[in-house]
Amino acid sequence: MEIITQALEFENRKLSLKSTNDRILASREVKSLILSLNEIYKVNKDQSIMDLMKRLTAIKRKVESRLRTRVTI
Repeated sequence: MEIITQALEFENRKLSLKSTNDRILASREVKSLILSLNEIYKVNKDQSIMDLMKRLTAIKRKVESRLRTRVTI
């Protein structure tokens, strides 16, 4: 269950995301965490894992929206 602790740590981390590179790295990290959690969820069907994935997806959307708006300028 190391993935779950990593996901919780990422969720509680203060994201400054000042540079484009920081945003890209954060987006990739959260994507890999979500995919790993999904594999665990397929086996366990634990609702708390699904809730964690939803919260991480919300963070991922915020990061990617900031990434898209900054790149197009």
